[in-house]
Amino acid sequence: MQEMHHGVWILAEQSAGRLQRISYELLARGRELADKRPCDLTAVVLGPALAADELDELLARGADRVLAVESPALDHFLVEPHAACLEWLIGLYRPEIFLAGATSTGRTLMPYVAVRVHTGLTADCTGLDIDPATGNLLQTRPAIGGNIMATIQTPNHRPQMATIRPKSTPVAQRRSTGVPPVSRMGVSPMQETATHRLAAPAHLLDSRVRRVAFVENTSEHALAEADAVVAVGRGIGRGDHLPLAKKLADALDAALGATRDVVDRGWLSYPHQIGLSGKTVTPKLYVGLGVSGSVQHQAGMQTAETILAVNRDADAPIFRVADLGIVGNLFDIVPALTEKIAAAKKTAAAKEQP
Repeated sequence: MQEMHHGVWILAEQSAGRLQRISYELLARGRELADKRPCDLTAVVLGPALAADELDELLARGADRVLAVESPALDHFLVEPHAACLEWLIGLYRPEIFLAGATSTGRTLMPYVAVRVHTGLTADCTGLDIDPATGNLLQTRPAIGGNIMATIQTPNHRPQMATIRPKSTPVAQRRSTGVPPVSRMGVSPMQETATHRLAAPAHLLDSRVRRVAFVENTSEHALAEADAVVAVGRGIGRGDHLPLAKKLADALDAALGATRDVVDRGWLSYPHQIGLSGKTVTPKLYVGLGVSGSVQHQAGMQTAETILAVNRDADAPIFRVADLGIVGNLFDIVPALTEKIAAAKKTAAAKEQP
C-alpha cells in the first residue's frame, strides 16, 4: 500500500486572498523532508481564485507544485467543505506525507480529515524527520505533560499526517533559481504546469455550519506577532504584582505573556498563555519574570532571538535557554530595569529633535 503513495504535501493557509506566514514555515519543513525522501513537495491551497503572484510565491519558496482548489464557498474556513475537498484530493493523488499548521484551522481540519481517510495524525509536532531505514515520517512532540519527548511513526497507514506549531521554524526563503522545472504528478493526468487550478466539485461544498460574523482581535500588541514579549510566571507571587510587569512591557513596547500557572490562577486570561497549551511566540526579545522555564513553557518561547530571564532561583530551567540571566529579586530588579529603559528612550527621543 505504501508504494502507492508518493510525495510530501503541505496545507497553505490563506485569508482574504493572501497566503499566511504558516504556509511558508511549512514549506521549510516540507522541503527538508522531501529532499530526504526524496520526492516532490506540493502546496495545497483551498479558497477563492488566488492571484497568480500569491501561488508563484509558494513555488519560489520551495514547492515543486501547487494544487489550488477554488470556489467562493471556500473563502472562509468551514470544516466540512474543506475536509471534503482534502479527502477528494488525497484520493486522487495519494500523498505519502501531509503537513499542516497547528493553527485554529489546522487543529480543527486535520483530525477530521484523518478520520475520513482512515489514517493517523500527530498533533503539535516540534520535530520531523525521515527514518532512513524505513522511509517513515518520524514525528516528535512533547508527551505526558511535556515531561518527555515522544517520537511517533505511522507505519501502516497513509498519508502520514502531522500538525506543526506556528512560529516553531523560520519561513522558507525565496530560491535564487526561480520556480522549479515542470514535472508530472502521476496517478491522475494533469497539464504540464507547476500550478494546477482545480474547480471544487459542487457536491463537496455543502456544510451544516454557516459563518455569521467575524470579530477581529484589536489588541494593541497581539502576542503571537509581537517583536518583544514580557512574560510572567508564578514567581511574581500574586496577581496584584502584575503592574510591575506591565510597566516594563510598556517601556519595551512589548506584549504581555504568561505561563500556564499564572493563567490557571486567574492572574491573566488565557490569550496571554505561552507554551504547549497556549501560543508559540518568536519575538526579537523575550523577557521572563519569575518564569521557572518548564518544558511546556519552553516549547512556546525558545525560538525567540534573545531571551532574558529574571529569577531568584539560579537553578531554574529557564537559565538553560536564556541568553542573559539575572539571579535576584525581581521586585528590586524590574523597577530599576524599567527606569533605565524609560530614561534611555527619553534620551534617544531628545537626540532626534531638530
